[in-house]
Amino acid sequence: MNTNTFFTDAEKRMLVPLYRKLLQLSGDTLLPGDCRKLKAHLVACAASNGLQRDVFGLNPVIKDMQTAVIVAEEIGMRRASILALMLHEVVRSRQCTAEDIHREYGEDVAGIIRGLIRVNELYVKSPTIESENFRNLLLSFAEDMRVILIMIADRVNIMRQIRDAENDEARRRAANEAAYLYAPLAHKLGLYKLKSELEDLSLKYTEHDIYYHIKDKLNATKAARDRYIAAFIAPVQKKLEDSGLKFHIKGRTKSIHSIYQKMKKQKCPFEGVYDLFAIRIILDSPLEKEKLECWQAYSIVTDMYQPNPKRLRDWLSVPKSNGYESLHITVMGPEGKWVEVQIRTERMDEIAERGLAAHWRYKGIKGEGGLDEWLTSVREALESSDSDLEVMDRFKMDLYEDEVFVFTPKGDLFKLPKGATVLDFAFHIHTKLGCKCIGAKVNGRNVQLKQILQSGDQVEIMTSNTQTPKQDWLNIVTTSKARTKIRQALKEMASRQTDFARETLERKFKNRKIDYDEGVMMRLIKRMGYKVVTEFYQSVADGTSDVNDIIDRYLELQRRENDLHDEVQYRKAEEYNLQSRVPEDGSAKEDVLVIDQNLKGIDFQLARCCNPIYGDEVFGFVSVTGGIKIHRCDCPNAAELHARFGYRIVKARWAGKGEGTQYPITLRVVGHDDIGIVTNITSIISKETDITLRSIGINSNAGLFSGTLTVMVGDTGRLEALIKKLRTVKGVKQVERSGITRRE
Repeated sequence: MNTNTFFTDAEKRMLVPLYRKLLQLSGDTLLPGDCRKLKAHLVACAASNGLQRDVFGLNPVIKDMQTAVIVAEEIGMRRASILALMLHEVVRSRQCTAEDIHREYGEDVAGIIRGLIRVNELYVKSPTIESENFRNLLLSFAEDMRVILIMIADRVNIMRQIRDAENDEARRRAANEAAYLYAPLAHKLGLYKLKSELEDLSLKYTEHDIYYHIKDKLNATKAARDRYIAAFIAPVQKKLEDSGLKFHIKGRTKSIHSIYQKMKKQKCPFEGVYDLFAIRIILDSPLEKEKLECWQAYSIVTDMYQPNPKRLRDWLSVPKSNGYESLHITVMGPEGKWVEVQIRTERMDEIAERGLAAHWRYKGIKGEGGLDEWLTSVREALESSDSDLEVMDRFKMDLYEDEVFVFTPKGDLFKLPKGATVLDFAFHIHTKLGCKCIGAKVNGRNVQLKQILQSGDQVEIMTSNTQTPKQDWLNIVTTSKARTKIRQALKEMASRQTDFARETLERKFKNRKIDYDEGVMMRLIKRMGYKVVTEFYQSVADGTSDVNDIIDRYLELQRRENDLHDEVQYRKAEEYNLQSRVPEDGSAKEDVLVIDQNLKGIDFQLARCCNPIYGDEVFGFVSVTGGIKIHRCDCPNAAELHARFGYRIVKARWAGKGEGTQYPITLRVVGHDDIGIVTNITSIISKETDITLRSIGINSNAGLFSGTLTVMVGDTGRLEALIKKLRTVKGVKQVERSGITRRE
């Protein structure tokens, strides 16, 4: 590469020392020809302007070499990670392909580069990096754990280099990402040194005055702080040794970021932070003596330094639910400074440090299913002496195999179960969005509702105001939330459509002047094959069933029930008698049903279609239920019954007289709408001693009125007399008994 144009003078001076240090750190793992091929790729890429400086103006070769030093020196990774880090910009600029890298350097290097490029592509979608979901997406997207470690090291390097950057907005954005994204990832992986550095530098760039305020307060040098810790530990160590306990002690000063967090949490100034210093006493105790020796150490410390009783945390007697065990006390050390002391055994420390369940959650990072065991193995590999090549190169990401992370067009990130569809995502965002969903654009491509989403997909839901939830959507979605919302929406739709269909049907009945009987309608619905009423009304609402056809079938059923299945009884069976009429000469004649009040054992009913009363000429009809219906001979249905069911016709006559029994009769009256006509009609009826008015209904239109009167009458004689009187009322033009028309 042309160093005269690509490197500044300062960068040229940095180049050789960095190169030598990288060779020192990774030379024993590099293969012959690696350096030569790497240089050739970088020179060619730079010559074609494939290597560009970033927003801070950092030289990409120098920056990647600095990051590679962190990766090798502070994390412990070697050849594959270093080569992938140095070559990923070459592949991203399309100067060579991942297949070329695989052929020349091996699958490990190519795999890491693919992961780095995939992860970098996420930033194009402008995600909300502050979310836990985005951290999880990075982990699932990277596949190879070394990708995440390289990203952490790269961000540490950037944070070190941008102190004097002129682009303040870009620096603040990088600092925020370091605090919200990379520091928590480093914490999860046990990279505490890098995690603290990221947090401190982030605070330095985002809260400059606060950072230097705390730094000035910590004006003692590192040596002075070490001397303080040593002075605190010395007498404690002697007492512990004199008691015969086996132990070791760690001492540290809290980071500036940690102190600032305590100031915010406790809402106090710097001077109000108790534990600027922390001491950890770790005992080598047998299991059966753990609690005894921990409390013994506690007694020794509190005998020497005054404890703050409000700051005692006993997770020894009752461990945390996550298994964390320890004694935490805060004591007044030399110079009146508060010092936190943690007392635990090697076993407890092992659980807290390596288990990723207790101590790390205590620090504010929540573990997730399957994460703890896997990250513990990562941590152990990082700390083991042979972790550089043989172990680290085997790490493949297998977390979150049951989850996918999906972007909205604005960059918001959502977590869904693996196998979730576009429709699941729409309902996950909002119920209204799901109900109107007709499809989506996934990564700019139109897809259907049933499209299964993958981690990293950017999804834009498409809607239509005419769209409504469908029953088959329940077969598309996989999440319980979406399924519940769809069922709820379908139920609400069915309810609205049922109400609409019922109103439509009743309005049609009213327009055709047909009385609506809910009972008859329910029986019709059942006869039509509907098991659920809502299904019937749904068919009316969507036009599958014709309203006029339903009304015709309703009228037919009502007529048939009046003929054959009317169960309304006006007289009990005991009130009737079947007698055989035998002529005096002894010759046999056909049987005649004689209706009186004495015979038992025969079930008789009066048909509602013609309402026979005493004095009418009648006949009997044997119904399908075994009982006998009594019809008038001039019944509207008489001709059809004789023609079709002549073998079920029984002659009948009334026996004796019908005193004491009244029958309901409906009269239809038509006349001029004169003043007082209704009063005159009701007055006539009320004067009849053996007739009772049960109901009256009058409609008036264009000077005419029509009405129905239901009266209780004993026989045809009284009925005929009443009809004659009604015909005399001024204005009455027509009187008819139901089934028979009488005109003036």
